[in-house]
Amino acid sequence: MQNNIGLFLTKRAHTNPDLEAIVDHATARRFTYAECNGRANQIARAVQDKGISKGDRVALLAMNGPEFVETFFGLAKLGVVVVPLNWRLVAHELAYILKNSGASMLIYSGEFKQSVANLYDMPPGETNISHWVEIGDAQTRHIFAEPYEELLSAQHADELPINASDDDLLFIMYTSGTTGLPKGAVHTHKTMLWAILTFSAGAELRFRDRYALALPLFHVGALLPLMVNVYCGITNVLLRQFNAQVMWETIEHERITVTLAVPSMLNFMLEVPNVQNYDYSSLRWAISGATPVPVTLIERFAEIGIEIHQAYGLTESGGPGCIISPDDALKRIGSTGKAFFFTEVRVVDGAGQSVQPGEPGEVLIKGQHIMKEYWNNPEATAETIRDGWLYTGDVALVDEDGFITIHDRVKDMVISGGENVYPAEIENTLLSHPSVVEAAVIGQPSERWGESPFAIVVRRDETLSEAALLQYCAEKLARFKLPKGVGFVEEIPRNPTGKALKRILRERFPGPAKE
Repeated sequence: MQNNIGLFLTKRAHTNPDLEAIVDHATARRFTYAECNGRANQIARAVQDKGISKGDRVALLAMNGPEFVETFFGLAKLGVVVVPLNWRLVAHELAYILKNSGASMLIYSGEFKQSVANLYDMPPGETNISHWVEIGDAQTRHIFAEPYEELLSAQHADELPINASDDDLLFIMYTSGTTGLPKGAVHTHKTMLWAILTFSAGAELRFRDRYALALPLFHVGALLPLMVNVYCGITNVLLRQFNAQVMWETIEHERITVTLAVPSMLNFMLEVPNVQNYDYSSLRWAISGATPVPVTLIERFAEIGIEIHQAYGLTESGGPGCIISPDDALKRIGSTGKAFFFTEVRVVDGAGQSVQPGEPGEVLIKGQHIMKEYWNNPEATAETIRDGWLYTGDVALVDEDGFITIHDRVKDMVISGGENVYPAEIENTLLSHPSVVEAAVIGQPSERWGESPFAIVVRRDETLSEAALLQYCAEKLARFKLPKGVGFVEEIPRNPTGKALKRILRERFPGPAKE
């Protein structure tokens, strides 16, 4: 069997043709593995008929739905490289990624008609797109676009020759670009094969599990589980986009057994009234990550009988880094566990030496699942991958038993009076206050201390004052860690994986800090 990720769908369809592969919550459509595989073959043939072949790039701008799944696996069989697009970006940002990746076809869903129209109207040379394909109602599509369903239905569903494997490119996933222009992390069939094996060895998954995919599929936190689910014979229940109440309803009605939700999603789920009225007895666990998971959040879910297993990883690592085992999820609460099964992890100081237990350092990841490179960016690649190790830019502590606790991004760390202050620790304290819904901490320039922490908070109770919140922190944190002020906001801006956009917060609250 060739190491082709698209072939995984072929194999699953052959082995378990009648197993439910996809439940599309938004449209109530359901597809077996045989049906999904047939449609993947059809769209692959349609793309092939347009002259697109192995190594060419096709961009995909679509919310979670069957079309995303079948296109991804179908193009993988062809050896065509998929470029998943963040649908929260505006046309100008999308144009940069399309141009940088060299994509020649854009497959998009009808929700993004306006952004696509803006792309189409750009001057020649802004993108290389020559084929536009629209998912949705063929009668209302853009006149310059071909209808997805008609292209697909004109093809037969028989298997087509597998045209890629191992080191051939599978997808280019662009980072969020919160600190500069997005970089395209390049993954191959081989790197993602190892990511699949690594994830399935680290997470407690079972044949016929039902997995709720609520994170957008343009993110590795959803795309990797999708591939793992095909490999393991699991049903993918697709949510078009996250809604906390819909999540609870889906868990109940679809008998969801496992899922992944970032901390902000979990927090919103607890804000839904009368959570106890939903039947979530089928749910064995939920993985969470993307940012350090507040201990208080894990505890609140434990109180209602749901285990939260903290995991850690990156787009550049194909997903896996560390994961906490079910045996340790509550005993080692707050830790992201140890390295995944086929992964090595180190925590090092500035000289590249392993730190002593309790000392902070940068997380390094090694494994056959780390990316091949950044697309057309050898300088950034050389800076990030050194001697086979992926330098993550994340700060962590490791204890005597090897359990790792992620603190923050190196760039988000606040250095106040020569002391390292980790925003995540302060955020965890703020979130333990019963009137705090969300919190983010940034550094503000300080004439006296160099930098001082500043808290941005969404409050549940409008009577909560800055003074009361600072006093609450003073009882729980060392003096040098205390925020010098609090800004109350209606919403904390976040990227699709729930990470606070601290660049935007720094622009909104530039300081200087109160002395």
